[in-house]
Amino acid sequence: MLAQLIPQQGGPPITLQSAITIVGRSAKLCDLVIDHTSISKQHCVLVKTDGLLYLRDLASTNGTRVNGQRVVRGALLPGDQLAFSGISYRVHLGPDQGPGRVMRNGATDMIPVFDDDRLFDELTDDTLPGPDQSKSDVRFLRDSDLLLPD
Repeated sequence: MLAQLIPQQGGPPITLQSAITIVGRSAKLCDLVIDHTSISKQHCVLVKTDGLLYLRDLASTNGTRVNGQRVVRGALLPGDQLAFSGISYRVHLGPDQGPGRVMRNGATDMIPVFDDDRLFDELTDDTLPGPDQSKSDVRFLRDSDLLLPD
């Protein structure tokens, strides 16, 4: 799945390559660095899976907003506006087109359905990746949490 953040202020799209992307100001701690004083060192985590993008705010000072509403966690859909503090992006999700191919705006065909709100329940403050922890130490989803439509 291709997941991109399109800067609302202009600029090239940011393609999320990894399944788990930590967003923040610190180049040592984050995969996607946004160099702005209103962004926390570790601001948010984005998880890419099965045609959707999920987020969890990492107790950032200025918050994470989806379509103007401050959120702690949630799913992002194509076209959603995602803002880290005052820096905003439009979410683009679509099928992988391979390297070097340009995507046109579009939606995914299937959207996973969750049986309850357990998406990030296993993630606690003591399991968040710190300077001595790898992102692979964090577990977000169990296969049993994801139910696909029949």
